[in-house]
Amino acid sequence: MGSAEALHDLQKERTEQTKDRTASVNPLAPDEGRRVSLEEYWEKWYENPYPDIDVSYEWNNGILEAKPLANAPQIELGFWFLFLLGQYLYSRDIAQLINLETGFVLTMEDVTEPSGIRKAVRKPDIGIILNSNPVPWGRVDQRSFAGVCDGVVEFISDSTQVEVRRDTEEKRRDYALTGVQEYYILDPTGQHMHFFRLTSDRQYEEIQPDAEGVIRSQLLPGFQFRHRDLYELTVLEELALDEVYHGFVLPKYQESVTARQQAEQRAEAEATARQQAEQRAEAEATARQQAEQRAEAEATARQQAEQRAEAEATARQQAEQRAESEATARQQAERRIHAETAARQQAEERLQSLEAELARLRRRSS
Repeated sequence: MGSAEALHDLQKERTEQTKDRTASVNPLAPDEGRRVSLEEYWEKWYENPYPDIDVSYEWNNGILEAKPLANAPQIELGFWFLFLLGQYLYSRDIAQLINLETGFVLTMEDVTEPSGIRKAVRKPDIGIILNSNPVPWGRVDQRSFAGVCDGVVEFISDSTQVEVRRDTEEKRRDYALTGVQEYYILDPTGQHMHFFRLTSDRQYEEIQPDAEGVIRSQLLPGFQFRHRDLYELTVLEELALDEVYHGFVLPKYQESVTARQQAEQRAEAEATARQQAEQRAEAEATARQQAEQRAEAEATARQQAEQRAEAEATARQQAEQRAESEATARQQAERRIHAETAARQQAEERLQSLEAELARLRRRSS
């Protein structure tokens, strides 16, 4: 953006802010729009100055700006995202968080200022400070951060268009100019939901989700979330079992679920092994029974074969005995025939002798 365009935008913004400050007093933030010095702001207005009003002021180049109150859906989404970040940083100790009432100073070049410098104190809903940030954070006495946050998350303030413009335009511009590496705007309606990453020329570009709708941070390696989960506010227990969040959400719960699944798998494997052993034992008993039945059948068949062999032997013996009897009978018949033949021959010889004698006798008589 050229200096002339920047000057025009800043002058337009100042005009709109002036118009806004002339509006009716906000009873929840009666000093909004008041002009105070940075020293006065730190002394009186940085922390809540009222005993009976819960309000928090940011300081924008000499002007008090009240942080708007969030509605229920904004709070719910904000806390869900804060829990997600907390889970990530619990598993990877690479950064710390500030939120809500903790401010840090933005120092920016501004051609409309006589000094060429403009300052603001912002209290991000969530600020991310890497352990590698050159300015330390974490002392007990620290009420503000003296450096620049590495990442900022704002819950959209949409009560008025001025508040929307403050989150989506003014803070986006100022955070980029001061080097905030990633800037997220959370909006449960989705209308102003944005996730920005700083480019080399101090401009923000939109972080594009991948094909699965997953947005990945470069500032926090391994920190990622699915875009639709910002609307569904999926419970952490379900996220812990989702491969997108598996590396950092509820690791102890993941371990317990994994252990339970492994125990169930072991129990199932043991039950399967037991069932298979029972089936094998049953099969072996069946095989044994069948073998015994076969052995019994074979014994019966052997006994029947022996009985058949014995019967055949008896029949053979009887046949031999019959054959022997028949041979004896045949022999005896042959002897009788021979004797009868001899007797017939002797009878014929006697007959012939008698006939010869008779013939001789006849001759004598004649």
